Amino acid sequence: MSWSVGQVAAFAGVTVRTLHHYDEIGLLVPGGRSHAGHRRYGDDDLDRLQQILFYRELGFPLDEVAALLDDPDTDPRDHLRRQHGLLTARIHRLQEMAAAVETAMEAKKMGINLTPEEKFEVFGDHDPDQYAEEVEQRWGDTDAYRESQRKAASYTKDDWKRINDELDAVHARVGDLLGRGVPADSAEAMDAAEEHRRFITANHYACSHEMHTCLGEMYVADERFTAFYEAIRPGLAVYLRDAILANAARNG
Repeated sequence: MSWSVGQVAAFAGVTVRTLHHYDEIGLLVPGGRSHAGHRRYGDDDLDRLQQILFYRELGFPLDEVAALLDDPDTDPRDHLRRQHGLLTARIHRLQEMAAAVETAMEAKKMGINLTPEEKFEVFGDHDPDQYAEEVEQRWGDTDAYRESQRKAASYTKDDWKRINDELDAVHARVGDLLGRGVPADSAEAMDAAEEHRRFITANHYACSHEMHTCLGEMYVADERFTAFYEAIRPGLAVYLRDAILANAARNG
């Protein structure tokens, strides 16, 4: 059983010109010829072509492919083992690349233009994209969400560090007031709540007092936010909520 150069090209997904070139350089010389002198390829030729295409797909130059295939000390099974190892390594590398691209896509989606290393440096083990899909579903059609996306897209690593430091300072101030027993409806606590609102407006989106009260209620109602504030100081979620409500009432 033998096949013409056109049939083999169709089987293998290569061009006739490629097969002619492989013949000319001695990489794949067909085992037979027709009466008219046309190339005819047998089973062994197809096996060799498969090996060639494996190595070519892995980026080996043709001269190295020829050296590998023509090594008299190499068993055909050694080729399969080598190719399996090379393909496995390539699959692993491609998976890493795909993960990196996915991370970049998510970062773009959130508007956080940082590398994975920079994100870790800025946010530590907190993933800023963790709730990206939920946030978009809940608030994606709002002006606040769109404004937050625009601002986030312009921030550098240093900007995010500054923003995190400012927010930590606000939380520390509120936590200190709670620790000293200062009432949530005191002027000091309301001023700290106002600082929190202005921080949001300056760095993320225009946060009205009404919107701020909604955030305050969410800090208590959503266990994820509650856990975040409780980790700073026990009772802080409720205390911040109450200070926000008092500040909103103070401002009408």
